[in-house]
Amino acid sequence: MREETEKSVAFNHHRVGFLGLLVTLGIVFGDIGTSPLYVMKAILHTGETINESTILGALSCIIWTLTLQTTIKYVCVALRADNNGEGGILALYALLRRLKSKWIYILAIIGASTLLADGIITPAITVTTAIEGLESISPELPVIPITLAIITIIFFVQRFGTESIGKSFGVFMLLWFLLLGVTGAVSITSYPLILKAFCPYYAIALLAQSPEWFLILGAVFLCTTGAEALYSDLGHCGRKNITISWAFVKTMLILNYLGQGAWVLNHIQTASSVNPFFSIMPQSMLIFAIIMATGAAIVASQALISGTFSILSEAMNLHFWPRMRIKHPTHVKGQLYIPMINFAMYIGVVLIILLFRDSSHMEAAYGLAITITMLMTTLLLGFYLHSKGVSRVLTILFMGAYCTIEAIFLAANLSKFLAGGWCTMLIGGILFLMMYVWVRAMKIRRHYVSTKPLDNYYQIISDIKADESIPKYASNLVYVNHANQEGTVDDKLLYSIINKQPKRADHYWLINMEFADTPDTLEYSCETLVPDTLYSITMHIGFRIEPRVSLYLRQVVEDLVASRKVDLRSTYPSLRKNGIPGDFRFIIIHRVYYPESSGNRQQNLLMTFYALISKIGIDEPKALGLDTSMVVVERVPLIINQRNRSIRRITQIVNKKEEQKEKGCL
Repeated sequence: MREETEKSVAFNHHRVGFLGLLVTLGIVFGDIGTSPLYVMKAILHTGETINESTILGALSCIIWTLTLQTTIKYVCVALRADNNGEGGILALYALLRRLKSKWIYILAIIGASTLLADGIITPAITVTTAIEGLESISPELPVIPITLAIITIIFFVQRFGTESIGKSFGVFMLLWFLLLGVTGAVSITSYPLILKAFCPYYAIALLAQSPEWFLILGAVFLCTTGAEALYSDLGHCGRKNITISWAFVKTMLILNYLGQGAWVLNHIQTASSVNPFFSIMPQSMLIFAIIMATGAAIVASQALISGTFSILSEAMNLHFWPRMRIKHPTHVKGQLYIPMINFAMYIGVVLIILLFRDSSHMEAAYGLAITITMLMTTLLLGFYLHSKGVSRVLTILFMGAYCTIEAIFLAANLSKFLAGGWCTMLIGGILFLMMYVWVRAMKIRRHYVSTKPLDNYYQIISDIKADESIPKYASNLVYVNHANQEGTVDDKLLYSIINKQPKRADHYWLINMEFADTPDTLEYSCETLVPDTLYSITMHIGFRIEPRVSLYLRQVVEDLVASRKVDLRSTYPSLRKNGIPGDFRFIIIHRVYYPESSGNRQQNLLMTFYALISKIGIDEPKALGLDTSMVVVERVPLIINQRNRSIRRITQIVNKKEEQKEKGCL
């Protein structure tokens, strides 16, 4: 099936080359690239005594976390678990959802909800930390108002898209990483012994001896919070580009961390009162460094916002989230804008900034949610490796190792729960509850959709078409069929055609929607059930594709007309002689749940929440991309179970005189 979209890009981002690598830097590494702004500062604020063993141990933890967590797990393993080139936790779930483990969706929605929660805290902490660098120049500058102004601009421009500025993200991030590496390397020369941090002994010694090791690990984990983005952005840039770029990014990050550590050991007395990131900068470059940090924070925020839109778009097609209005502000493939989500994220980020007011306080809220996302990804990767025939021993070793590592990080981050971690967990918990309710309610609705064999009604539909005593309802009558089994039809659909105001038409079209486990599938199959009367069209739509049924049906009909399988000219003589096609009318069967029909209290509560959540979405005609001027919505009850109770029969009132007369006649 062809989709009418303009060609947007002149090159393939997946192609390995300087341009592809540059684009990858701008798209993928914004989040993890801003971690040097706050990681070392967070370590210094754990309360641990600042000395050589502490700093060497903390830096060793950072280096080996980036190696084990980001390099091995995500770059070497996760990037190979692609779904037709697409990555991310929902794309991974789409590969696995047909497995016998029906509960596997729980892992996916936990991971997705916590990833979305992380997308709210990231813009807040990155932009705030960058602007706080201004305090080293003038302590009186209003950090919070400036931060809120930048955040407002970031979210405001989303409605226009980022096609123009997005092209410069790669160049900017290249300069940013070079700044990180060069300043870090220069600072290392002041304390060369800092290079001993590459030895894992110092990490083990710190964790074994420090009473604050939980807090230190919670701070260290912040260095890898952008690792999930490497996997999520697989479809944008390709595995080879991400792998090659990561080698450069990791080198620059480690150089900067080592440089900050060297500065701290040279300024032990004052280190905890300043941000080491800005302290290693020459005074003459401080303004430039703040500008670059602010720009990097904007890039990271933009990546997280765009990622949120993409995740929710996938969640809609996987039936994890209600359909919402999606806009395409530019011609760039895959660039989305969801107005309601953009506004909700903006309010969330502003509230977090006003609540915590300082990046040091935000650090406590950061990291906990994304740890859970990474743990869920590990579990799903275990299922994936097993499904691909990887030996059970290797699969268990992989899952055991990374579940242990991430469980330790999770326990470490849980120590920050009361200090601010509750905030992201609350957001993630609400999102999880909404997704869980939506999934369960959709299953209930599908379960109680009754179907009938379609071939039993071919003759009746043909007779209705030929019965001129029935007023013609439309030239082409289109229904969306919600039956799951091939050859069956929703019984309410048949009721609409036959019983509820019999609907005569020249052609009847049944649209079957099948959401594929692949990301970009857009195909159809068409079957003529009754020649020149009844047609069944099955549309196979990938989980990254927005349903636009009106557009796709028009394309299908064009193909059928071109192959002379259908004649769409109006049957009205005055229109037919001029070759004018007949009209189309869509009918949507909307099932309404009535709690009175079920005695299951848990089910009633679930469906009540479902009704509330559905209010944030759009109605089915808009969700399917239908022209609302051509749509009729017929509301029918979703009858689940009749309450098991005796029904009292109404008694007829009998007139006594008439009763006597009847007896007399007898």
